Amino acid sequence: MNKTVLSVIAILVIILGVVGAGSMFTVYQSQQAIVMQFGNPQKVIQVPGLNFKLPFVQDVVFVDKRVLSVSTQREEVVTRDQKRLMVDSFARFRISNPLQYYQSFGSLEIAYERLGTILNSQMRQILGGQILTAIVSGERSNLMDTIKEQVNTEAKTTGVEVIDVRIVRADLPQENSEKVFDRMRTQREQEAKEIRANGAEIAQRIKANADKERTVILAEAKKDSEILRGEGDGEKNRIFAEAFGKDPDFFSFYRSMQAYRESISDEDTSMVLSPDSEFFRFFDQENVNPDKAN
Repeated sequence: MNKTVLSVIAILVIILGVVGAGSMFTVYQSQQAIVMQFGNPQKVIQVPGLNFKLPFVQDVVFVDKRVLSVSTQREEVVTRDQKRLMVDSFARFRISNPLQYYQSFGSLEIAYERLGTILNSQMRQILGGQILTAIVSGERSNLMDTIKEQVNTEAKTTGVEVIDVRIVRADLPQENSEKVFDRMRTQREQEAKEIRANGAEIAQRIKANADKERTVILAEAKKDSEILRGEGDGEKNRIFAEAFGKDPDFFSFYRSMQAYRESISDEDTSMVLSPDSEFFRFFDQENVNPDKAN
């Protein structure tokens, strides 16, 4: 009898343990929970801690509470100025209403797929209304905010809140990149030619100014030299005049010696003169005054 009682007690303990284990569940800080009863939601738990449910009747669906990220496949966007861009983007979101999220998506995989489709749609629509320079310039941040607002508007009944949208990469297609590169190279070559032409013009102007200054300096120097030479010649003539006044014979002799030196200094010089020419009068010893010679 005692053994039977002990067996019953043991069975009851086991049953109570199973029932107790099936009635308790823990919601962690990174989770939210929905208590379901025969497929119908009964309550939503967003505070972490130990909770209870009816065993074998109610089930618990856990929903992520963390910030999640969804990436889109590379999409081709045609801008307002008919430029094609290949755009990679992603969005960060969190589940703000677990019940709406569960009723809208049911699983995280479906949520990723649906949100990716919405993000791609809004990306094409908003970027397609812009010109290329606005997308690649500082206006991109404002465009991302607009896309985030539009995605939130479209997904507001799904229990998901998008907190950030970013473009990872925006590239031109390969053929467009080559055309842009060729155009940029042509522009740089034109700029280089203009710079070289301007440099040559400036160099020519500087050279012309230098030649002009050189001509002026040479002319001034020549003028000064002519003035000095004239003053020297005047002084020389004055000295010669004084010397001639003091001793005319010696002055005549000295001038004749200078004439001899200048005229016969060149070995190739040939002179045809009469021996009794006045030019050679000092070569005639009979004409030399012995008193003056002494």
